[in-house]
Amino acid sequence: MDLSKVDSTSVFLTEQQRMIRDTARRLARDVIAPTAAERDRTGAWPRAELAALAEHGFMGMTIPQEYGGSETDFLGYCLAIEEIAAADAGVGTIVHVHNLGGALPIVHHGSTEQKRRLLPKMASGEKIGAFLITEPQAGSDTAGLRTFAKKDGDGFVINGTKQFISNGSEAGIANIIARTDMSAGKKGFTTFVVELPADGYVVSAIEDKHGQRTAHTAQIHLDGFRARAGDVLGEVGGGYAITLSGLSDGRIAIAAQAVGVAQAALDAAIKYAHEREVGGKPIFEKQAIAFRLAEMATQVDIARQYYMHAARLLEAGVPCAREAAIAKLFASEMAERVCSDGLQVHGGYGYLRSFPAERYCRDVRVCKIYEGTSDIQKLIISRNL
Repeated sequence: MDLSKVDSTSVFLTEQQRMIRDTARRLARDVIAPTAAERDRTGAWPRAELAALAEHGFMGMTIPQEYGGSETDFLGYCLAIEEIAAADAGVGTIVHVHNLGGALPIVHHGSTEQKRRLLPKMASGEKIGAFLITEPQAGSDTAGLRTFAKKDGDGFVINGTKQFISNGSEAGIANIIARTDMSAGKKGFTTFVVELPADGYVVSAIEDKHGQRTAHTAQIHLDGFRARAGDVLGEVGGGYAITLSGLSDGRIAIAAQAVGVAQAALDAAIKYAHEREVGGKPIFEKQAIAFRLAEMATQVDIARQYYMHAARLLEAGVPCAREAAIAKLFASEMAERVCSDGLQVHGGYGYLRSFPAERYCRDVRVCKIYEGTSDIQKLIISRNL
């Protein structure tokens, strides 16, 4: 065996994990990447691309096979997100929110009836999932949420506004967290899982964003939205716990997404450095360029290895809030630097939209914001020192 030709990332992967990664890589290259620049320009929702991903099981990665899902292990899931994000970070966000924000809470906390009714539709891609948490005045501070669900007969009436909701404008199934008791503190929140469209669910705006334009981010106004008693996810008063239960896996997955975009930026920079000539020689032979690329490659590899470490801890059931925060902090900060350096390698061409380098810079910037800002990750890490 020629060890010099072994992909070091693959050595400790299972056969299934390699298959997941390689299938995601092929779909990303052949289906998602060719249309990424046009979607970035128009902001079009990637219907055909999501259908192709669903056909290969990527819209049901967190869903058990008995409900039509592919039931992927968590590291395999992260590897898939990395590959999809390398082609289009926005598509990576859609798939991630659908799987972890939409489907996984139902898998973990849903009733048998909810699972049978909703999960097959999500696994097939027929229904896109979303999780409505953030509000205009409450992001990381979930205690500041104001959306209220008032008991009404055998159901609830929900009123409030949700902000920055990924997939919110396209969602067919939504998990909505709302207060059901203003005096009960963390026990006063309840999560509802509902099918859409429905009266009282109003898409107030689709935000015009700096990057990831194909991943629609919406403001949702809940105006007298009616939820049945059977729409409660878990139990009344258990909504805050459901929200907290998905923090570590979400942060590790965003670290994988950031690594994917950074890897794409590195690959584009290496390709350009070999093609671009100055004085009759590729600029790759210039030490300044070669050293910059070496530093970029080092940072990407370190971030990948650490998110994989954190993913394995989570799979093993080991408490890993600190490691998840480190993975997201390092990967998202690294990715912004690597994408910027990739643009620099391209020189003036990197600033043109006809080259993907500038899109990588725009798309990756939000990785330092969502699923907990970099400052929130530092707060978590410092509390665990």
